[in-house]
Amino acid sequence: MSAGARQRRLAKIGVVALVLAMLAGAYHLGIFARLGEPKALADTLVAMGGWGYLAFVVAYTALQPFGVPGTIFIVAAPLIWPWKTAFVLSMIGTMCASVVGFAFSRFIAREWVSARIPARLRRYDGSIEARGFETVVLLRLIFWMPPVLHSFFGVSKVGFWTHFWGSLLGYIPTLLVVSYLGGELFDITGELQPGAWPTLAAMVAMSLTIAVLGRAYARWRAAAALRGDG
Repeated sequence: MSAGARQRRLAKIGVVALVLAMLAGAYHLGIFARLGEPKALADTLVAMGGWGYLAFVVAYTALQPFGVPGTIFIVAAPLIWPWKTAFVLSMIGTMCASVVGFAFSRFIAREWVSARIPARLRRYDGSIEARGFETVVLLRLIFWMPPVLHSFFGVSKVGFWTHFWGSLLGYIPTLLVVSYLGGELFDITGELQPGAWPTLAAMVAMSLTIAVLGRAYARWRAAAALRGDG
C-alpha cells in the first residue's frame, strides 16, 4: 500500500472514529432524549453547568451533519447563555458540523454521496471550480447549513480551507442575528414569537442582498480579468 493510500485510509478511520465517539458522548449525556424541543435541550445543558458548553458543541457536531436540524441548537443557545456566548458556541458548533459533513463526504462515502447530490446544487460545479471562495460564501448565505450542502462541498473540487473560510464568512450574518435577537424571535419553548416574522423577513432580505452583491462583485472581477487579458 502506498503512503498516500495509507494516509487516506487513516483519514477515513479517524473521521469515523471521531463521529462515533461524539455520538456516544451525546447519547451518554442524554442529548438524544432532549432533541424534540429547544427548551428541553436548554434545561439539560443548564443542568450540566460548565460542561454544557462542551456537550452543546459535541452534540451539534455529531448530529447536525446526519440529519438533526441545526436550528434546534442555535435556537437553544440564546435561551441558555448571553448572546455573545451563544454566538461563539453556535459558530463553533456550526463550523465543526460543516467540517464533519465535508470530511465524511470527501473521505468516507464520496461515490455514494456524489450520486445523491440534487441537480439544483450540481449546477454550481462550474462556479466552484472557477470561483471557489465566492461560491461557498454565496451558497452558505442562500442555503445556510443543510447536510446536503456539506456533502456537495465534500464531493466538489473546492479545497478544504476555501470551504472552511467561505463557510465561516457565510454563516456570520444569520448566526449573529439569531444569537442577538434570540429572545425576540423565539419563546422559551423554541416556538416563533408572534412578532418575529418581520425580523425573519429582514434576515432573509439581508442574506439575499449580500449574496446578490457578492455575485455581482464576482462577475465584475471576472469581466475585469477578461479585459485585462485582452
